[in-house]
Amino acid sequence: MEQQLSQIKSEAMAAIKAAENLTVLNEQRVKYLGKKGSLTAILRGMGKLPAEDRPRVGQLVNDVRKELETVLDEQQSALKEAELTNRLASEKIDVTLPGRRQEIGHLHPLTLTLNKLKTIFKSMGYSIAEGPQIETDYFNFEALNLPKDHPARDMQDSFYITEDILMRTQTSPVQARTMQSHEPNSPIRIIAPGRVYRRDDYDATHSPMFTQVEGLCIDKDIRFSDLKGTLTTAMRQVFGKDLELRFRPSFFPFTEPSAEVDISCVMCHGKGCRVCKGTGWLEVLGAGMVHPRVLEMSGYDPKQVSGFAFGMGVERIAMLSYGIEDLRLFFDNDLRFLKQF
Repeated sequence: MEQQLSQIKSEAMAAIKAAENLTVLNEQRVKYLGKKGSLTAILRGMGKLPAEDRPRVGQLVNDVRKELETVLDEQQSALKEAELTNRLASEKIDVTLPGRRQEIGHLHPLTLTLNKLKTIFKSMGYSIAEGPQIETDYFNFEALNLPKDHPARDMQDSFYITEDILMRTQTSPVQARTMQSHEPNSPIRIIAPGRVYRRDDYDATHSPMFTQVEGLCIDKDIRFSDLKGTLTTAMRQVFGKDLELRFRPSFFPFTEPSAEVDISCVMCHGKGCRVCKGTGWLEVLGAGMVHPRVLEMSGYDPKQVSGFAFGMGVERIAMLSYGIEDLRLFFDNDLRFLKQF
């Protein structure tokens, strides 16, 4: 029995010291000290020994167990330390390297331009009104004096979903919705910003999707001079106090009289250049007095109140403000372009 214990001790010591990782070490612990281990088997067989030999053999078994447990603990500590050292070596970070710079985002040039327009008109007493981008034919056309057979619809060839549902071609439907949600003849001062959609080319100056800001002012004794004063004030806050404006007669079904509004070229200051095609003027928006028929269809009495409306493309204003020559740059998501603003 003593010889067997000595052999087990010798084998266990060698196996424990040869363990290369904690998994193997635990296997050796189970093999020699577990419930079915070698030392446990000897203890279970002590009943076959003479009574006078049992205390001595039991003491020897306990001494061997303690020695093996001590060696196991020492080897476990050594393996844990080696494992930590390896992890530190493989996962180390060079703290002398410069930190990674975190990119800070900023607003898109279209958003900057739109926010500027909102601020200008809010300072003039206008509120912001919004409406759905998927619109009914009635609000998009008919409520704006554009019946189904009106030829002006061809100018706004549209994305139809059904015969009566389409992607809005302008934010003018918001004006009709606002009038019909108010008490008849009550004053209104709103701007309606938002995305609009038309079947169009996608090139340097056109896009099938763009952003508009339309405005509506209704009250008693509103005159064309009020429209001119409003737009002159707004455009000079955008492009500078020395800006000149020109109103040219035009036609829109929902306004009468109607006008195209030009500004003196912001590139050459009216002298004539490639941008303004030598004329010294740039067209920026359309406007006019609200047509009496539009007022009537929304419950307003054109004999009691009058109003004006206007609409501008935000992309157009942004291109002139920042000197951008290609509209597609707004939609390309090119960081080299966007970081300039």
